[in-house]
Amino acid sequence: MAGGAASGGSARTDTYREARHWLLLPSWVVLIFLILIPVLMMLVYSFLTKEFRGGVIWEFSLDAYDQFFFNRGLFGDEPPSIEWTYITIFWRSIWQAGAATILSLVIGFPTAYFIATRPEKVRPMWVFLITIPYWVNLLIRTVSMKFVLRDQGPLNDFLLWTGLIDSPLHIVNTNFAVQLGLFYSYLPFMVLPIYASVERYNFALSEAASDLYAGKWVTLRRILLPAVKPGVIAGCILVFVPSLGSFLAPDLLGGAKNFMIGSLIEEQFKGNAGNWPFGAAASMILLSMVLIILIVFARQQARAEKGGA
Repeated sequence: MAGGAASGGSARTDTYREARHWLLLPSWVVLIFLILIPVLMMLVYSFLTKEFRGGVIWEFSLDAYDQFFFNRGLFGDEPPSIEWTYITIFWRSIWQAGAATILSLVIGFPTAYFIATRPEKVRPMWVFLITIPYWVNLLIRTVSMKFVLRDQGPLNDFLLWTGLIDSPLHIVNTNFAVQLGLFYSYLPFMVLPIYASVERYNFALSEAASDLYAGKWVTLRRILLPAVKPGVIAGCILVFVPSLGSFLAPDLLGGAKNFMIGSLIEEQFKGNAGNWPFGAAASMILLSMVLIILIVFARQQARAEKGGA
């Protein structure tokens, strides 16, 4: 039996032991040339010095990081004080991304649950309906949302026609518009992981909880949510991380008063007048924060799995 199980294929059997390095080679090439090398270049540029007329001088310094955190006056000769401008932009990015993540979770979880509880034959159709709008370029979708939300757009025209409002709502160039843009851009990233978790959920557990006189909210909180927690965490990460560095929604829907860190970084790399070292430093700060968040989530997940085992 043991030999038959081994020959029949075991989860621990490495069938492609001899060829696994060659099979992984394309993945390593992509990771090295499209991720590792660009990140290392960005790290090096963050320690360079900006040339007055644009470009960089190959003199290593901490000026870019110092500019992000400290204000030393117009000519750099004043006592340092905390530079709240960039810190405020960073904080605004965090809470905007957090708000978009929470909104996506509130809408995405019941949506994913609804799809996962439909008959198996119609589930692909519901998934198709969720994803088909995202076949269109993100820029086009964001511009379309701006058209819908503007003062003379279809949304305000409908509300005026119904008599719910007397004057157009000023939605564009507000924090609310940015949150809507982020929510609309990344909602499927929340729905699909949760849907995959709910689809694998054993609904006999809910029936057993009901037989033991557990209410719907108790079943949701004590049975369903812990079972689909990996999908919820994955969805939150997939929405929060790209929302944190987004620049299309803040630029097109938020305006200058709702600047986010992604917009700040994008501005630094425009034309010859941009500050590449400062943009690289801001990118590295953003990357470091994202890595910290991912490490915290990974450790919590590992502790949860260890405790469950």
